[in-house]
Amino acid sequence: MHLPDATPRDLIAENEALRAHMAYLVEQAERNHDIMCRHQAFDLEIVGASTFQELVGTIFRLLPVISELDAVTLALLDADADIYTVMHKLGVDFEPLADLLFVEHAVELGFQHIDGAPPRPRLGSFDTAQHRSMFPHAGGRLASVARVPLLRNKRLIGSLNLGSRDPQRFTASMATDFIEHMASIIAICLENVISNEMLKYIGLTDPLTGVYNRRYIDRRLLEEIARARRQEYAVSCMFIDVDFFKLVNDKVGHQAGDEVLREVATRIKTELRLSDALARYGGEEFVVLLVDANLPAAALVAERIRSSVAGTPVDLADGVLLDVSVSIGVAALEDVDREHPIESVAQQLVGQADVALYQAKESGRNRVVTAS
Repeated sequence: MHLPDATPRDLIAENEALRAHMAYLVEQAERNHDIMCRHQAFDLEIVGASTFQELVGTIFRLLPVISELDAVTLALLDADADIYTVMHKLGVDFEPLADLLFVEHAVELGFQHIDGAPPRPRLGSFDTAQHRSMFPHAGGRLASVARVPLLRNKRLIGSLNLGSRDPQRFTASMATDFIEHMASIIAICLENVISNEMLKYIGLTDPLTGVYNRRYIDRRLLEEIARARRQEYAVSCMFIDVDFFKLVNDKVGHQAGDEVLREVATRIKTELRLSDALARYGGEEFVVLLVDANLPAAALVAERIRSSVAGTPVDLADGVLLDVSVSIGVAALEDVDREHPIESVAQQLVGQADVALYQAKESGRNRVVTAS
């Protein structure tokens, strides 16, 4: 409204101001609509992620872009390292997930619990001493941060950490409804995919020994041969058999036989690298997959395993000391076969190790034989 005695010049100025304000409102509405559409697309992407690697990778790839952020990290509460261990065993590549953090204790996430209420987001200026642990790769380039709790049924499972070079991007007076909504969707997706991966791991694990089962090693072998074709490295395989295991069961009973299998699995695993894989193939047989290891290297590892098993008797629960040994056949795929299907190459590799194992048993057991 203008005054009755306003001049035409005043009216023109007022109209221009109104038009400018309207243009600003339209621009803001369009910007907000664009942000909303981008976040809806982001929600659909993460909801559709079927694996842990895909979900976390999508968050790190898209969220900094759609929200115009300079840093995004995720910290997961993992008191007994169960999540990390299972994901590693399922083949998750943590190298491109450098901004994924695991913490043992909830206090490390830096949230306050007041009168039992769920923790709230904490927004404000970046403080190196206070925030460095949640932004380990950001250096000194951040000016403001938001740490948002990831909650499932009021239970803290981690935090979503957002950083910006703009000191006004996150302030203590800012409303947090939007980022809390985003964090709730991320928390749901994380819990679902972690639960699914845990179930997958259980389905790929031998319940008696705790190592992988045949289903896993067969699948992993195909993956490693495919990767070896691309990156041109050797893949080796061991076939391991506990010597005279039927006599072990007959002598000390099946329960003690189970103890022997668990102990043998433990001693084998001790000699392997994190990148290698051990599986119980069936009965008293184990298969080991060695990544980036040629035949001589694999034979050395096999000899260490043989020596470890035979060198110290197995101490059974009832105090009985039992001498145990293993026979091992070793084969390697050094010049990767690119002409035949991966499945047939994998079968041939395991078959060669099996033949070498048979030779080890025929020649006296408690020894390592390499495939020619």
